[in-house]
Amino acid sequence: MQGIVVDQPYSFVAPYRGNILPHLVGRLLITRLIRNRYGVVSSEVHGAEKIRAAIDAGHGILITPNHPRPCDPMALYPLVRATRSLFFAMASWHIFMEGRLQRAVIRLMGAFSIYREGMDRTSLQCAIEILEQAQRPLVIFPEGAVSRTNDLLNPLMEGISTIARGAARKRAAGDGGKVIIFPLAIRYHFEGDLTETLEPVLEEIEQRLSWAPQRNMDLLTRIRKIGGALLSLKEIEHLGGTQSGDLWERTDKLIDHLLHPLEKEWLDGHQDGSVVKRSKNLRAVILKGMVSGDIDDDERDRRWQQFAALYLAQQLSLYPRGYLSSDAPDERFLETVERFEEDLTDFARPHPPQHVTLHVCDGIEVPTEKARGDDPLMGQVEASLREALGLAEEQ
Repeated sequence: MQGIVVDQPYSFVAPYRGNILPHLVGRLLITRLIRNRYGVVSSEVHGAEKIRAAIDAGHGILITPNHPRPCDPMALYPLVRATRSLFFAMASWHIFMEGRLQRAVIRLMGAFSIYREGMDRTSLQCAIEILEQAQRPLVIFPEGAVSRTNDLLNPLMEGISTIARGAARKRAAGDGGKVIIFPLAIRYHFEGDLTETLEPVLEEIEQRLSWAPQRNMDLLTRIRKIGGALLSLKEIEHLGGTQSGDLWERTDKLIDHLLHPLEKEWLDGHQDGSVVKRSKNLRAVILKGMVSGDIDDDERDRRWQQFAALYLAQQLSLYPRGYLSSDAPDERFLETVERFEEDLTDFARPHPPQHVTLHVCDGIEVPTEKARGDDPLMGQVEASLREALGLAEEQ
């Protein structure tokens, strides 16, 4: 389980607001890091002039990218160069807690923390002030979690529209300026030999399963066999045996088995919404006693086991249905195997060479009035992202 939960009192991490050091770090470190750690060797940017024009006009700018890979924040650096402007970015607090060097670098590059397990008014106010002052564009990933999919968009967080509208009202009451949202479509393209690249990873996973290498199978069959085996192991661990039904029915049953008892204990019963949202709500309430120190060691251990169950449920939910087929693009096979490795080891090795494209969608002017009922603003953002990514209107 990756360290997305921190059982310490939260302390807001403010962004670094200088200009010289971030430019130096970006040129010397970011390009090298994304190449060596993530295998992204080239990039192209389309539509940067839209953001540049909005900067020149003095607008508050919110950039809302999809989130297909962990390296997405670093993949935005070509857009920084193309727009000739540094960005601020909202990032989960646990990322700042993974080491002093990482904390220093991401803060230097304009990131500030958001506490996902509670109401972080300081972070929300910081985001509104950035948009109101229009010093730099602000980046928020509206999916809220890495999807590991080029061809899937998870539900967007409605809270982003609250930030944008709040800043728009402040700007209108002040200098009369606007807040503009620019959806940003990120897509990765694998440019290597797929079979040669995936063979070592698949063979290592098969060794973990005590199998002989399944090289006689075609790639699709081999991946599906491994996926079924990995699911069976989790079913045996949590249910005592494998279930009947197809792969997705079994996955849904296991997710319900993991979440329903926790929702009954902590939230008075089954909750609606995506698994990511349900897991987030559970983490928030389970974490309270751990941060305050009001529980003993046995109870703390029990809650860590519950966090592990939540993490598994969320990871299972992010495997998209019907994503792989014999004619699927190489990137889908790569993404699936990377997810296997990450779920097994908390780490996915880089697979170069990869090329990233950044497509800036047309700007969306943020209304100043409060939304009544369902806010259509995030629907507009989603529609723009879907069009730019070439996705169907509904999943």
